[in-house]
Amino acid sequence: MQPTPLSTASDIAANRRVWTFVERHGLLLVGISPIVANLIGSAFNILYNQQQIWPILSVAQRERFDLCWQLFNLLVYPIAVACWAAPLVWLRSTHRALLVGDKVEESTLVSAQRLVINLPWWILIVAGVSWFICIPVFPAALAMVPGKLSPVVVGHLITSFVTASLIAITHSFFAVELVSQRALYPVFFRQTSMANVPGAVPLSITARGILWALSAVVSPIVSLVLILLVQDPQHHSPAFGLAVGVVAIAFGLTTAWMLSKLIAVPVRQLRDASMRVSDGDLDVRVNLQRADDFGPLIEGFNTMVQGLQERERLQETFGRHVGQEAARQILQQGEGLVGNEQEITVMFVDVRNFTAHSSTHSPQEVVSALNIFFRLAVETIESHGGMVNKFLGDGFMALFGIGTQQTNHAFQAVRAAQQLFQSLEIVSEELEQVGWPGLQIGVGINTGSAIVGSIGSPKRLEYTAIGDTVNVASRVESLTKTLGHSLLITENTRHYLPEELSCIPVPPQTVKGKGEPLRISAIAEK
Repeated sequence: MQPTPLSTASDIAANRRVWTFVERHGLLLVGISPIVANLIGSAFNILYNQQQIWPILSVAQRERFDLCWQLFNLLVYPIAVACWAAPLVWLRSTHRALLVGDKVEESTLVSAQRLVINLPWWILIVAGVSWFICIPVFPAALAMVPGKLSPVVVGHLITSFVTASLIAITHSFFAVELVSQRALYPVFFRQTSMANVPGAVPLSITARGILWALSAVVSPIVSLVLILLVQDPQHHSPAFGLAVGVVAIAFGLTTAWMLSKLIAVPVRQLRDASMRVSDGDLDVRVNLQRADDFGPLIEGFNTMVQGLQERERLQETFGRHVGQEAARQILQQGEGLVGNEQEITVMFVDVRNFTAHSSTHSPQEVVSALNIFFRLAVETIESHGGMVNKFLGDGFMALFGIGTQQTNHAFQAVRAAQQLFQSLEIVSEELEQVGWPGLQIGVGINTGSAIVGSIGSPKRLEYTAIGDTVNVASRVESLTKTLGHSLLITENTRHYLPEELSCIPVPPQTVKGKGEPLRISAIAEK
C-alpha cells in the first residue's frame, strides 16, 4: 500500500507498518514480479506447441523436441534467472544500509539509484534474449533430425515464441517498474531527488505507449496473422485461433491496466492537488517518486506549492510589520520607488500624558500598556477598512481609502475613532493591571489628496503617505490637547460625512504651515 499523493504526516505514519514490510522485502518483491508474466507466457507456449506443433511432428522430431526444451530449461533459464538476480544481489547491501539509516558512500548510492531506475530495462534484455533465442534454437534442433522439416512447423514455432515472448516481456517490464516504484523508490530516494540521476534511462511516456502497443495491439495481430499464414488444413482449428486472439487481447488489456497505473494515477493526483491549491490549501504535496516524465513535473509542482507557501508566510509576516493592505500594495507594485496621488483620509492618534507616565513606570510596564492599546487599535482600524501605517512611539498614523475605490473612507475613519474610544473602556481592566488605568487618547482626522506608495531610497523603502493632507491631520490631533475635545476633524472630512452625524463647531484654529485659520469640528466620542 502506497501513501496517498495528498497525504499528510499523520496519514503516512498510519501506513508505516505496511510500508515497512514492502520496503524491507522490496528486492524480493521486485525479483519475483516478472515470474507470473513469464509463467503464463510459457504456459501459452506449451499449450500452443501441444495443440499445433506436436501433432505434425514425426516420432524422431518429437524426441528431439522434448530433449531440446529439457536442455533449454536446464541451461538457459537458470542463466537468465542468475542474470536477473545479479543486480538485485548487488543492491542488497545498499538497500539494507538505507533501511536502518546508515550512511552510504555517495558514489555507491548514485550507482544504486541508477540501477534501480534501470531495472525494467534489465528485465527487458534478460527476458527478451531468453525468449527470442528460442526462435533459432528449436527449428535448428529439429532440422538436424533425419528427414525433411516442414515449413509449417517452423511457422508455428515462430508464431508460438513471438506471441508468448511479446506477452511475457512487456508485462515483465511493466511489472518490474510498478513494483520498483512502490517498494524500492521510497528507500533509495528518501533523501534525494530522482531527477537527473547520471546514467539513468527512465521510460518516457512515448516509449511507454510503444510498449503498450506491442503488448495490446501488435502481439494479438501478429499472432493471428501468423496463424493464418501457417494454416494446416489437416490440423488447423479455427477455435484455437480464436482462443489465441482472446488470450492475446486479454493480456493486452492487462497491459493497459498496468499502464493506467503508471500514467493515470500521477495525472489524477496532480489534478487533485492543483484543485486543492486553487482552493487555498498550500499544505498539499504530491508524494510520488517517479523517474520518468512525471518525476520533474511532480518535483516542480511541489516546489511551486512550497514557493507559494513561503510567499504567503512572507506576506503574512511582512503584513504584521507594515499592515496587510500595505503588504498587498507593495507586492502588487513590485520593486522601485512608486508613489501615486490618491484621495484618502488620514488619522493621527496620540496617547495622553505619555511622558509623565513613562517617568514613573518601568519600560516594561509602559510597553505592556502600549501593546494592549496598539492591539486594540489595529483590530479597530482594520475592521473599518483602514490600515495602521506606522507607529509613532506613543501614537500611530492610520490611512483609510488606500488602494480601493471606497468613497466613504472619511465616515469609516470617524466610526473607527469612535469605536476606539469605546474599546478603551473594554480593556480598562487590562490597562489597570499593567499600571495605566484611565489611558486617554486624542484623535485628529483630515481628508484630501496625498502621495501614497513606496517612498525612500532604493536600499530602504517605506510604504506611507506624504503631503499636506497628512501634515494637517497631525496638526489637528495636536489641537485636541488644548481645545478640550478628544476627536477633531477638518472641514474637508466633514464634507464627506452624512448630515445626521452630529458635529460640534469649533472656532477656526491657526496651525503651523497654514496661512489661514483651519476650520475644524469636534465629534462626540460615542
